Amino acid sequence: MTNGLGGFACGTVAGANTRRYHGFLMASLSPPVGRTLLVAKIESSVQYLGTETDLSANEFAGGAISGQGFIHLESFTVEDGIPVWRYALADALLEQRIFMAPGANTSYLRLELLRASAPLRVTLKPLIAYRDYHSHGRGAQSFQLEADAEQCRVQAFAGARPYRLSISQGRYSAAPAWYWNFWHRMEAERGLDALEDLLTPGTFAADLSLQRPVYLVATAETPAPAPGDEVLAALKAASQRLTAPLPRTAPAWIRALAQTSDQFIVRRGEAVAYSILAGYPWFTDWGRDTMIALPGLATSLRRYDLAAGILRNYAGFVDRGMLPNCFPDGGEPPQYNTADATLWMFQALDDYLQAKPDPDLVRDLFPILMTIIHAHAEGTRYGIHVDPADGLLHTGEAGTQLTWMDAKHGDEVFTPRIGKPVEINALWLNALEVAVRLASAGRNVREKRFCESLLARAGASFARFWNEERGCLFDVIDADGGSALDARIRPNQILAVSLPCCTLSQEQMRAVVDCCGHELLTSHGLRSLSPKDPGYIGRYWGDGRQRDAAYHMGTVWGWLLGPFARAHFRVHGDARLAQSFLEPMAQQLNSACLGSIGEIFDGDAPHSARGCFAQAWSVAEILRSWIFLERKIPAS
Repeated sequence: MTNGLGGFACGTVAGANTRRYHGFLMASLSPPVGRTLLVAKIESSVQYLGTETDLSANEFAGGAISGQGFIHLESFTVEDGIPVWRYALADALLEQRIFMAPGANTSYLRLELLRASAPLRVTLKPLIAYRDYHSHGRGAQSFQLEADAEQCRVQAFAGARPYRLSISQGRYSAAPAWYWNFWHRMEAERGLDALEDLLTPGTFAADLSLQRPVYLVATAETPAPAPGDEVLAALKAASQRLTAPLPRTAPAWIRALAQTSDQFIVRRGEAVAYSILAGYPWFTDWGRDTMIALPGLATSLRRYDLAAGILRNYAGFVDRGMLPNCFPDGGEPPQYNTADATLWMFQALDDYLQAKPDPDLVRDLFPILMTIIHAHAEGTRYGIHVDPADGLLHTGEAGTQLTWMDAKHGDEVFTPRIGKPVEINALWLNALEVAVRLASAGRNVREKRFCESLLARAGASFARFWNEERGCLFDVIDADGGSALDARIRPNQILAVSLPCCTLSQEQMRAVVDCCGHELLTSHGLRSLSPKDPGYIGRYWGDGRQRDAAYHMGTVWGWLLGPFARAHFRVHGDARLAQSFLEPMAQQLNSACLGSIGEIFDGDAPHSARGCFAQAWSVAEILRSWIFLERKIPAS
């Protein structure tokens, strides 16, 4: 669950936290960053028919599991994007829901007794913290606790953001106690520290009556939190608005993705300016990810004001003809080490304008777009410049990683791709083509001619990427500062076919799609390197360096399935067949992160989900491509 600020609540169906990022209230104290764990979880137990039953679950160092509440779990489902647990206790049925208030660092736990033949009493025990979401809390901290009969106020230290826990009906009893050595198995699997210590300030107790819900609320906001039933109704209405623009034929999993899409939309800063978080639990907003994801998360769902607002917001960050690569966690100035984010902006804008003509947006953004074109033509950061010899875009210099294949560990760059990468130049052609059309519409003859000359030169030279021997495209030409050709089979070439402007022949486009289909395609995305390559790594596993080394050397990327499906339709003309490549992703919504699609998968079967468990461009590209292809299927 998310709050539109960068904060979130997440955990497991069983109830045990298995990651440092799991928590009931992960607040974003400087939206959309400054993410801080305040409440790790809410433990619950019930007294019914003279029996006390613990509904919690925790794993501790050494393998001990304390609490096995999951054995009483009758069902789990997601309704309107909200997780719902139902626990069977003899003849009683207790329902639990967890959600967050939009625009507030506030989480709700809702309990409702659906049936019972006797009174039922619930006791809720919060486990609290105050730490950066990338770390673990160890050892006793001197929390300042203030309480009355219905709530507890917590301040971790002087200057820390205070937060409150309260219950809608019932009583609070102070009983501070520390619990030691919670074990987060997923962190251990990633080669990271896995132990956490947590404090409980006390317990909340309430007697439940049939169909009269009780809310436990944790908030870091000063105003009183909104009533839980009002928030729940607002979330349901928002969920219905997100699915309304979908084709009537949309299956349940596509409707679920539309609901999930809003989780990545966040507010940046105090102003009403929106951005897109690249993924949960650990990414912030990235320029590249935002521009790739924007068509699927906003334009395809007819959220036109949102799309235009994000484009305006990012245009304000253009510097020396470049969009930021990312906004750091700590609020430092944005980093501009990307060769493709800026070029993807032209595609996001064009996709929006195809759906909704917007002269005001064009008027405001066109001068900025032209500064981008001129900066690239003249040369900007990191060796990004148009090569006067062939009109193609050269990027990169030693020690940098500027494309989306950007793995780096310390000073070690695993896929530098210095030279003329294929997708960068495909994006350059498309950016120029968009600029030509906008200049023509605005009767700006000078800029139109300038962009046409660049486009003609680069378009003719793009033929240099054709690898006649292998019947596909080189990944990088003029590599490493010379004339070397990188002939490794990578998925970047598929973007040359999926983007609107393509100078390849029909036969060449078909060959590219077939090459990617034969060597890179899996049910969950495209491998980042052919398994036939000697450098292929089939599992994304191990410590940080091992995982970074595998990131773009065979690991499957889910977002690439969208461009592949669209490129397949372009060359084969069968929308239903192209759509079938997307359908296995429906299974992922019931896998790593319920209701969402993750970042990456192992290159080797069974293609286990890895990395970020909810990724914006994975959700966006699958959603966008399904909608696009559905509208291409002839009516029966």
